[in-house]
Amino acid sequence: MAKILFVLTGASSWTLSDGTEHPTGFWAEEAVTPHRVLTAAGHEVVVATPGGVVPAVDRGSLAPAFNGGEEGARAVAEELEAMTALRHPIKLEEADLDDYAAVFYPGGHGPMEDLAVDPVSGRLLTAALDSGKPLGVVCHGPAALLAAERADGAWPFAGYRLTAFTDAEETQAGLADRAPWLLQDRLVALGADFQEGEPWAPHVVADRNLITGQNPASSGPLAERLLAALD
Repeated sequence: MAKILFVLTGASSWTLSDGTEHPTGFWAEEAVTPHRVLTAAGHEVVVATPGGVVPAVDRGSLAPAFNGGEEGARAVAEELEAMTALRHPIKLEEADLDDYAAVFYPGGHGPMEDLAVDPVSGRLLTAALDSGKPLGVVCHGPAALLAAERADGAWPFAGYRLTAFTDAEETQAGLADRAPWLLQDRLVALGADFQEGEPWAPHVVADRNLITGQNPASSGPLAERLLAALD
């Protein structure tokens, strides 16, 4: 059995370009599905957040429309309630990469607010990339990659093939015109080899030890790739 570090946003809102606060947090499916896949295989999940705050779920991600109906929504809510690690996170500042076999970042708009500018998270991501350990990041989770930087100022993920929530998906979700910046644009500007799939369809990209998923539907396939990498 291996220990897997889940790094979650500590933000419960996202500041839009007009200064208003959009309620958010982490996206339920992107935490629940990988947790289910990894723990069913016997692995242990440890949750870390900036400051050790209990992470907030994006309430919108619990809606039936995003979970295949009322029954699916109830199932996700029940799985979240059973994830005791969510209620007892460690401080990200105290997380030691040596203690974990892999690192995983779920999304939700929360990472756009805090992890995108968190130097502690940025250093962890750089160390995880360099370690060769499986590093999984999904949807808006790749916003955290923006905070990674080497001592010489270089971006560690430059040239990597990766994906994330696309500009097209942000537009279809209705927030692109109010966003202070768009994730795909920022990743491309830093030098990522961005691989865009069809909106809302599962799309996973693996390059060396980095495994990224485009959207919530990609969280399951990404978790399976992460599990295979661990095995």
